[in-house]
Amino acid sequence: MSLAASVSFDPRDIAPAPDELRGRVIAVTGASDGIGRAVALACARHGAEVVLIGRTAAKLQAVHAMIEKAGAADASIAVLDLETALARDYDALAAALLTRYARLDGLVHNAGILGMLAPIEHYDVPTWCRVLHVNLTAAFALTHVLLPLLKASRDASVLFTTSNVGRRGRAYWGAYAVSKFGIEGLTQTLAAELENVSAVRVNALNPGRARTRMRRQAFPAEELESLPLPETLTSPYLALLGPAGRGITGMSFDCQPPR
Repeated sequence: MSLAASVSFDPRDIAPAPDELRGRVIAVTGASDGIGRAVALACARHGAEVVLIGRTAAKLQAVHAMIEKAGAADASIAVLDLETALARDYDALAAALLTRYARLDGLVHNAGILGMLAPIEHYDVPTWCRVLHVNLTAAFALTHVLLPLLKASRDASVLFTTSNVGRRGRAYWGAYAVSKFGIEGLTQTLAAELENVSAVRVNALNPGRARTRMRRQAFPAEELESLPLPETLTSPYLALLGPAGRGITGMSFDCQPPR
């Protein structure tokens, strides 16, 4: 797709069909709560077989039960703690997906942690390392190990979660902002490497303000009820994961209009 077409594409303009993702296998990290759970449920509702990735088995099982109750496509659970996972854990997940599905049509990187809001001068070094690892290094590692499965698809989409603070530096956002700057760079680098040599497209998506636990952590005085529910923000994810996003790569989009 031409650069002009890519620039004019806006996933917010696309209303997904009921069977938008039928026949696709899509893995979602951070599928236990918030936006990750909402995206996983939306993918299942629109026909995808969803791989629920998270660190808490009980929460993943609850999401799995919701998918089953809705009569959506089958789903599977993969318990993976991105903070503590070792190479063998990533390899085991890749092997399990290869055995069950033989390919992967979508990978949504939603898992992440905020860390602390503090000036760089006073930022806790272990917290810095933890945030960078979970938000950036683990996303790289998981993509790295799942790339063969993504390349086995005829039309695969990788979606990284970005943020406004990862596009323009903002005071006190520390490691979280830096991790999102890294995500923007990883998106562009991987997209450039895969474009024209594979059927894998790579984009970043900023969900924006939403009624989530992380938002409460960052803005404890804010009225959460004034914010959009995660369930209202899933359409751009579906557009970029499905056929509407075919040919779009190396871009960074927003779920909500600018304020």
